Amino acid sequence: MESLRKNISNLFLNRIALKVVCILLMLTTGSLHAAVEIQSGKSIYDVSCSGCHAAGVLEAPKLGSQTDWDAREKQGFDVLQKHALKGFKNMPAKGGNPALKDSEIVNAIKYMLAQSGFEQYKDKPLSKTKTKPAKKSAPKKIAKVKLKPSKNIRTSSANRFNRLMKPASELNLAPAKDGLHDPENEGTLLLQPPKQAFELLSSAKSGNRVDWVKSLENKEIFPRYDRLSDEIKPVVMDLNIVREVKGSMPNVVYPHKQHTEWLDCSNCHPAIFIPQKGANQISMASILLGQQCGVCHGKVAFPVSECRKCHSQKKNLKTGNK
Repeated sequence: MESLRKNISNLFLNRIALKVVCILLMLTTGSLHAAVEIQSGKSIYDVSCSGCHAAGVLEAPKLGSQTDWDAREKQGFDVLQKHALKGFKNMPAKGGNPALKDSEIVNAIKYMLAQSGFEQYKDKPLSKTKTKPAKKSAPKKIAKVKLKPSKNIRTSSANRFNRLMKPASELNLAPAKDGLHDPENEGTLLLQPPKQAFELLSSAKSGNRVDWVKSLENKEIFPRYDRLSDEIKPVVMDLNIVREVKGSMPNVVYPHKQHTEWLDCSNCHPAIFIPQKGANQISMASILLGQQCGVCHGKVAFPVSECRKCHSQKKNLKTGNK
């Protein structure tokens, strides 16, 4: 009888222990899920915001510059949050990444403010995960970060327009001085200097200062569509693709006509763009890193600093005035 009583007691205790373990697993899983769901402000900044805010592209406030952020912070955090979520001036909604959650954008704003000298945002949690209160210590002064390109880091100059958002100090250098051709090769000196070659073409205000589309329309140039034969004619597709942009920024218009007069469809599809509606997530951050449109623009086509060339479809914005 005593042995039976002990077995029943042990079985009862084991059931209680099992329930406790299940409850702990549920709580742990929930907190881990919340941690994964809400990314930290720094990780969001590194992936989606640094493309513009690290160097101050298109007047974006630079990370670490309290001067850049001061006027914006004085408007109030709600205004900053609204501009980041809905888009404002040159900044697209959610930094051009609609997949981000509102809470992740908020975390990124707090991170940038905290890193730019605003102490009141540094102590606020950047995610919904609960953490143990840290021991109080004297507040540390945040040194202003001066973002300067390091001379020790080798970077490609092919995308220099996109990286610095300003033209080179001297454009269209002679082949012997452009850093691309061998100056010691006698054949380099026989090449025609770009300034001489471009002299009779339609001019532009960006890139290499040549409006190539206008030059083509004015029959100032005759691109060879095929490398082996000059008799093959291009297959021109007169089709515009419009990508709607949130906020006040005009919509993006991609004209196939101007592109297919130069290039065969296989140059872009499907390696760069999948020819299917909704299959391509495009953002300014990825373009600035040399992806998608940045494969050509900023390298062999006009730089992305010329916003209105792509953002060309105006919107009928609603105002409060009747």
